[in-house]
Amino acid sequence: MKSRIELKKVMTMPEAKRELVTIQGRELTITNLDKPIWPDLGLTKAHLIKYYLDMAPYILPYIHNRPLVMKRYPDGITGDYFYQKECPDYAPEWVKTYPVLHTGKTINYIVCNETATLVWLANQGCVEIHGWLSRIDDIDYPDLAVFDLDPAEGVDFSEVLQVALLVRDLLKQFGLTGFPKTSGSRGLHIFIPLDGQYTFVEVTGAMKKLAEIIVRAYPGGVSLERSIPKRRGKVYLDYLQNGRGKTMAFIYSLRPLPGAPVSTPLTWAELETKCLKPEQFNLVNILDRVSKCGDLFAGLLLTQSNIDLLVEKDKP
Repeated sequence: MKSRIELKKVMTMPEAKRELVTIQGRELTITNLDKPIWPDLGLTKAHLIKYYLDMAPYILPYIHNRPLVMKRYPDGITGDYFYQKECPDYAPEWVKTYPVLHTGKTINYIVCNETATLVWLANQGCVEIHGWLSRIDDIDYPDLAVFDLDPAEGVDFSEVLQVALLVRDLLKQFGLTGFPKTSGSRGLHIFIPLDGQYTFVEVTGAMKKLAEIIVRAYPGGVSLERSIPKRRGKVYLDYLQNGRGKTMAFIYSLRPLPGAPVSTPLTWAELETKCLKPEQFNLVNILDRVSKCGDLFAGLLLTQSNIDLLVEKDKP
């Protein structure tokens, strides 16, 4: 409680440029709290840090032991951004890292298992939380698969919802459970918890098979074409997000877009209403939603599915 009070005190001092705070016994310096991050809403770096402080109990279980990629916006969402995989040398010594070999080069990824690290990331201008689909416990065997439903320009969000329901029904036929969330932008993500028995290549192949079935069932609404002009008027079903080292916005991640949207868990019943809007969940209202609805992705952490039928080539 002491650390939370200390940080809230800092939040009331937007004129402060540097402040030393303590969070669960970890000391860190937070800076430039008055820097605009979402100028359209008047939201600053203080709001960014406060969001991840408050949402840490809901975020940390999903990114636990996952390598993270930093997507940094040093001048807010209207400025330039860059991806950073390697943990910087100036990071506090208590920030956990994990080395991963990539084609002859080792990258020391940040692993965020505690609130202080999450706040430190926010202080670096990391608006988004980008995580791997595997954990460091078994880095080459993902425990999550994902479908990224990305609508072409001009495609209504109701069409994205329709495609998501098709994905749900197909997953059920293979004994799989999908957990939908807004991407925080114009699309949807469907997370599928796995038992961790297959490699990234095998998982990607399995998701490709499912995607091909969906395209055959709904060729007028879904595309696997990577070329943007070739998928005009359709929802792109991106199964390639399952590759090794691929990352995406995780559960409750903020997004660097006007309105400060949040990648928000949904129920399938909400999708069935077709009344959702992708921008309706944001930094301002997400805590109220969680307090009323609970963590709608909690079941993901309790579910493990196998994809044997999709990996074994000799089975129909």
